[in-house]
Amino acid sequence: MSSTVSYWISTSARSCTATLQGGRRLYSRCVSKRNQSKWRLLSWASPALQSSSPCGAFTLQKAYRHTSTEEEDFHLQLSPEQVNEVLRAGESAHKILDLDSRVPNSVLRFESNQLAANSPVEDRRGVASCLQTSGLMFGIFDGHGGHACAQAVSERLFYYVAVSLMSHQTLEQMEGAMENMKPLLPILQWLKHPGDSIYKDVTSVHLDHLRVYWQELLDLHVEMGLSIEEALMYSFQRLDSDISLEVQAPLEDEVTKNLSLQVAFSGATACMAHVNGVHLHVANAGDCRAILGVQEDNGMWSCLPLTHDHNAWNEAELSRLKREHPESEDRTIIMDDRLLGVLMPCRAFGDVQLKWSKELQRSVLGRGFDIEALNIYQFTPSHYYTPPYLTAKPEITYHRLRPQDKFLVLASDGLWDMLGNEDVVRLVVGYLSKAGCHKPDLAQRPTNLGLMQSLLLQRKASGLHAADQNAATHLIRHAIGSNEYGEMEPERLAAMLTLPEDLARMYRDDITVTVVYFNSETIDAYNKGD
Repeated sequence: MSSTVSYWISTSARSCTATLQGGRRLYSRCVSKRNQSKWRLLSWASPALQSSSPCGAFTLQKAYRHTSTEEEDFHLQLSPEQVNEVLRAGESAHKILDLDSRVPNSVLRFESNQLAANSPVEDRRGVASCLQTSGLMFGIFDGHGGHACAQAVSERLFYYVAVSLMSHQTLEQMEGAMENMKPLLPILQWLKHPGDSIYKDVTSVHLDHLRVYWQELLDLHVEMGLSIEEALMYSFQRLDSDISLEVQAPLEDEVTKNLSLQVAFSGATACMAHVNGVHLHVANAGDCRAILGVQEDNGMWSCLPLTHDHNAWNEAELSRLKREHPESEDRTIIMDDRLLGVLMPCRAFGDVQLKWSKELQRSVLGRGFDIEALNIYQFTPSHYYTPPYLTAKPEITYHRLRPQDKFLVLASDGLWDMLGNEDVVRLVVGYLSKAGCHKPDLAQRPTNLGLMQSLLLQRKASGLHAADQNAATHLIRHAIGSNEYGEMEPERLAAMLTLPEDLARMYRDDITVTVVYFNSETIDAYNKGD
């Protein structure tokens, strides 16, 4: 690795950081040029934890990697093979088999990958099929202030959605099995990723709350289950409510009690897609994003956004927040482009510091928790008058799939901080062309300077590394390894992968990507059948 590149990264990081130490908190004004941390205020760490990222929200115990920012300490140099090994460590890919041989699946396969900046990584991802209804679910969950909330949401949200879609008869079977202590009907079939884990100690608690939810659905007497739009809307909000209530309930088990507190006081944005035949629904709360890659009949590619980022740059979000709070708070709801000056996304799970009253927060935290050991973020923002300020209510988009809709990309904001929507589509198309999955007829495509430059850059970059076998890996490689002109720089890529823990989060966020490929022939047959 070039020492010049490493030294430039370390020195520029130090020069753009100004901190004020006050009490036991670190008030950070650190804003990297390519990325911003979600939380502005940080918990001040104990000496054992002071190697944590200065831009991370809640400090957690780290697996020590390399923490020096001095030029002479940068001796790590990755070979191209080692770069590939690091980039591909989190890869997964699955072909989707038809669960019902009579109904061909509109999804061919998916490819996914994840690259950490935080330690431990705060992003999560999930893919599962509904066994009692139909459809595939894909989710990206971007945690902040620790990984606990993202972990919980990634494990639980799909169950809430699947139960919401069940018929009244199926719900009665579920309830009957619980009452008679018989095995439950299987709800989901998970397609696992590397590093997936389950909090087995609290599974029974989660099941109890899921059961309460389906009992309430039974009381609605909806014979065929909720619509997908209703299921997504209710599931997001109900899970967030359960996360809040669980930490307020008296729990004897110390592990469950502590974990419930960590889940509630950390946060997570979420973007999930439900695909059933030609019906694609996307639910989003926060600043993860979903886009479609579309190839028109003339061979030209375009991007179709399916989500809006819920942040200070979204005028609709600003209007919503102002409607929900007194006019006297118009100037304080968003400060420094953050909700109440501290949080970048305006919608998220958890983060009860921005949802509960001050009295409730003091009451819960005063129950004997070891706040410091659990790294709980204790801070009431200025101008905190009329909570809740934050919601997990999702924005839902419906799209009827067409043969020209070739792929769906879901990713955490770590990717979108680095690449635009059109860049992502262009890179996936380039990857597919090299992989032989799609071979656009360039002779029939209108020629323009942008296309020619893109092809030249792809050709130049192709000689720098072995061809990726996973589109998500390809996107992550270009997100962290490309310069401002879109050119791949091996030195930059290696430097970004060997950044010390105390600098990595300043230059990029955790990046999690899932690319879903559609079966155009099946979609065409669906549409003609209708």
